[in-house]
Amino acid sequence: LEYGRSLEDDIRSDTSFMFQRVLVTLRVPPLMAFCLVAVSLDSQVFCLNSAPQCSWMLSFSLVCFSHPQGGRDEGNYLDDALMRQDAQELYEAGEKKWGTDEVKFLSILCSRNRNHLLHVFDEYKRISQKDIEQSIKSETSGSFEDALLAIVKCMRNKPAYFAERLYKSMKGLGTDDSTLIRVMVSRAEIDMLDIRANFKRLYGKSLYSFIKGDTSGDYRKVLLILCGGDD
Repeated sequence: LEYGRSLEDDIRSDTSFMFQRVLVTLRVPPLMAFCLVAVSLDSQVFCLNSAPQCSWMLSFSLVCFSHPQGGRDEGNYLDDALMRQDAQELYEAGEKKWGTDEVKFLSILCSRNRNHLLHVFDEYKRISQKDIEQSIKSETSGSFEDALLAIVKCMRNKPAYFAERLYKSMKGLGTDDSTLIRVMVSRAEIDMLDIRANFKRLYGKSLYSFIKGDTSGDYRKVLLILCGGDD
């Protein structure tokens, strides 16, 4: 505090509304921004509360984005026997029983490496005749469903997952500014080019044009800068 005030104090006193929120979020370290995206549901970061879901949501937020302290295997090794075992255990934890063994889903989805999980998803479909995402939607609900789907989608194609989050934050009436800001800030220097490419592939329009049409003023300007260009 060389000048007796923090940078955030000055930002809050000299700016307002969504532009202020973007600038304040830009001060957040990238990992924390990832976690905010992961646990943000219905524009609330409920993991900051003492909710029962807090422990598994925090675990999800740490491992879904491959943070080394989160406990995910970062290798590429595939054990065929373990892969088949995991697929069978996921089937037995969901489709094959009454209710869902949430701990089993988390223990597998939050610890295995990406290559392993992609093969698990294929084997699961062979066993159950259903895609893992379909099973999650039918066997779970609410924030737990959102978390599991996010893990699966991130493992399959992380940029596509973030493109979907951005699209949903802007489609229709109104804007989910919390999600829009957090994703744009957290991914701007990581994989924004890939997110832009997937956005264009999935929705037929550029991310740049969506932001330009859905926002205004300085808020629009800073988001377009984070986007990096049109496609």
